[in-house]
Amino acid sequence: MPHIKTSQTNRLSKTFLDTKSQKCGLRCTVFSVDGNEYTGEWLNNKKHGKGTQVWKKSGAIYTGEWKFGKRDGYGTLSVLLPETKEYEKKYCGGWENGKKHGFGLQFYKNAAVYEGGWIEGQRGVWGRMCYESGDVYEGEWLMDKTHGQGTIRFGQILEGFWVDGVAKCGTLSDFQRSEAPTPTKYSIPQLQLMDMDLVLSEAKSAYLETLSSKFPLARDKLAKKE
Repeated sequence: MPHIKTSQTNRLSKTFLDTKSQKCGLRCTVFSVDGNEYTGEWLNNKKHGKGTQVWKKSGAIYTGEWKFGKRDGYGTLSVLLPETKEYEKKYCGGWENGKKHGFGLQFYKNAAVYEGGWIEGQRGVWGRMCYESGDVYEGEWLMDKTHGQGTIRFGQILEGFWVDGVAKCGTLSDFQRSEAPTPTKYSIPQLQLMDMDLVLSEAKSAYLETLSSKFPLARDKLAKKE
């Protein structure tokens, strides 16, 4: 009998300690074994709510919303610059399931900036990309590449259709050429396609084929519309 009482007491004690050790609500800084640290809200022992995570190895810092242990909601990611020991903002915007998702602003090392939509960590739907050279692309994206209708400005402006990051067809015209950082040497000669409708049709077919192969649900929706 004494042995049974001791066993029951141990089980009750363990359950009580497990419950008390569960992180829930607002907590002070919690350090992990790899040196990372988190300050913020918890739910059932997982980061949940608003909080700040600092990664020791990469020097990155995230401040924003969390959901069941993953970045989810609105947040800002910054990196530590070794030479200045200061943080530089890299991304601010939406997150879902730990990845960039929704609308966000991304800053690149070469001073390029992307503003627009994200899908599971990749540029998607619609966005504007400002390159270091001064060129600007504004239009549709898919799987981190220009894909669909868009416009690119580089002293000349190309309005057309992109497939998997490559411009397939469009209209090229001079656009503030004299004010461009690196203007083209010659103006655009007058050219005309023999069969413009055929070119546009082929480009659109290629776009839809790529879209449907990578996103079956989108393919089904397009089939229903037709």
